[in-house]
Amino acid sequence: MNLLSIDPQAIDWARAQFALTAIYHWLFVPLTLGLAVIMGIMETCYYRTGRQFWRTAARFWQRLFGINFAMGVATGLILEFEFGTNWSNYSWFVGDIFGAPLAIEGIVAFFMESTFVAVMYFGWDKVSRGFHLASTWLTGLGATISAWWILVANSWMQNPVGCEFNPDTVRNEMVSFLDVALSPFAIDKFCHTVTSAWIIGAVFVVGVSAWYLLKKREDVRELALESMKIGAIVGLCASVLAAITGDESAYRVAKVQPMKLAAMEALYNGGEDVSLTGIAAVNPFSQPDYENEKEAPLRIAVPYGLSILATRTLHGYVPGVNDILNGYTLPDGTVEPSAEEKMERGRMAISALAAYRKAKAEGNDSEAAAQVKVLQDNFKYFGYGYIKDKSELVPYIPINFWAFRVMVGFGCLFILFFAIICYMVWKKQGIYAPLHVQEKLTGWKSKGLYWLLVLAIILIPCAYIASESGWLVAEFGRQPWTIQDMLPVGASVSDISSGAVATTFFLFLFLFTAMLCVEINIMLKQIKKGPEL
Repeated sequence: MNLLSIDPQAIDWARAQFALTAIYHWLFVPLTLGLAVIMGIMETCYYRTGRQFWRTAARFWQRLFGINFAMGVATGLILEFEFGTNWSNYSWFVGDIFGAPLAIEGIVAFFMESTFVAVMYFGWDKVSRGFHLASTWLTGLGATISAWWILVANSWMQNPVGCEFNPDTVRNEMVSFLDVALSPFAIDKFCHTVTSAWIIGAVFVVGVSAWYLLKKREDVRELALESMKIGAIVGLCASVLAAITGDESAYRVAKVQPMKLAAMEALYNGGEDVSLTGIAAVNPFSQPDYENEKEAPLRIAVPYGLSILATRTLHGYVPGVNDILNGYTLPDGTVEPSAEEKMERGRMAISALAAYRKAKAEGNDSEAAAQVKVLQDNFKYFGYGYIKDKSELVPYIPINFWAFRVMVGFGCLFILFFAIICYMVWKKQGIYAPLHVQEKLTGWKSKGLYWLLVLAIILIPCAYIASESGWLVAEFGRQPWTIQDMLPVGASVSDISSGAVATTFFLFLFLFTAMLCVEINIMLKQIKKGPEL
């Protein structure tokens, strides 16, 4: 591919448009996954007890689920179409692999959740309680399976496995579906992403319930308290699981994306016994001078922490930005080439591919075989052949550094918050006390309870910020790659004008913003209205 024919501004606009769509899409998806669990638990309570209250509660949260679900479908469809419009070179190069999980997601998961969501909404009093309960859980399961296949596709971009390059078609082709579908990277990413979505669902439910309590709505008091109970339990479990799966995800990143880990930690020069940075004065507005700085200024760190996280050993070796660029040797003797050597071998692979195709066209089989051998020996670094300067291999460190800390910081806060809420909803003189008892509470107890409920509402947007920050780390951290070490962004974009992409960018910005405003307006009206008693 001739990169000189691609408008550089088209690359930036294509990236901006995809980022815009993905960010808006992820505003809807996690709430769908989180509410699916909570409304499933509530309907299970209805199935087991037969209490009309649980049916009313389940239907209330299902109504909010449905509003959010519809918006998520609309943005998700546009996101998938963009692979064909803006990233056609990428789609051609790996369509046989990347397209498989997306096709399964559309054919199996999407139709599954679409089918059962109809039963869930319109099947009350038309099907048995057991079948309706199954439909509710299967709706949530369908949404989760849908997320699984999307995350499999994304994980393959982060860690391409189960494929081989075919020089005759100039495409990567799948050789092991199981390696793609069940890669450890994909499993860790799925578990961490889904548990983080459960946190958003739990924060949303607790926050809405807190609003009802602050408004002293006696008509929905029981709904608020029971919803807060379930939301807090789900949130606490999900927060702990997200911390565990996040640690495992970081371990996988250290193995296959060391530059991403170095950017997350602002680690310029690595080594053994590396500490884990808690906070440092990393300028959020400019790329640091990593070549001349030993470490970020005013750094506060946990001794040996990063070595333990990245290698599971106290004295493990962790490479920094400069180590990765200049090459390094692991304690076991494994040598990692420098960026310049990788770039040179990448150019050899690209030249060998061109020479092979020419030899095949001329019928020169011996020359073709020789060039294939060169291609295979250097294909590991194929993508580096498109890199012009080694500085391109360093992602924007400030975004990765601060987004990672926003995600982790809020994650720790959620564990504490849900633990306190779990304690309060079971305490007789806490949230669960009747309103007339709450009004008699004086001093720090009443003030503390009030601000706890206020905090529950404030944390709703904070949960989204934490979730989006995680995706910023995942996607910014692997730049400049569309497919890690295999295909850079500049070689993935379609050969289209920047003006065309810019126009659709602003159209989507207007459309998605309008959709978000409409959803928020509808959700607020439904919350204010409350359940249909």
